Amino acid sequence: MTAATTIEKWHAIIASRDLSALPDIIHPDAVFRSPVAHTPYHGRDALVLALSTVIDVFEGFTYHREFATEDGKDVVLEFSAKVGGKQLKGADFIKFDNDGLIIEFEVMIRPASGLMALGEEMGKRIGAKLGAFK
Repeated sequence: MTAATTIEKWHAIIASRDLSALPDIIHPDAVFRSPVAHTPYHGRDALVLALSTVIDVFEGFTYHREFATEDGKDVVLEFSAKVGGKQLKGADFIKFDNDGLIIEFEVMIRPASGLMALGEEMGKRIGAKLGAFK
């Protein structure tokens, strides 16, 4: 599997909102860098938990642009969504290993009001569970 194949699968997973295949494209030792936490979360299960929750938190989630390095192992996806009526823009920074698996997933979001709304809602839903992966 290549990073390009994985990104295609990622888009299909998000479009269908069926995350059952998500673990198949994530390395077991993946790192998740949340926009609301200083310390990264470690392991596939942490990333799957975060992504499978945020897909239900985001309203009107849409990807707009995609950028990739020449070797395709680093991809940036620009998106927009709403959380609790707050509009936000963000970027997913995804790094792939040599086998095309996601090894690192970092999210950045603006403005602060959208980020705070997201942090509050994610905290309510999975804060305690996700904390176990630090």
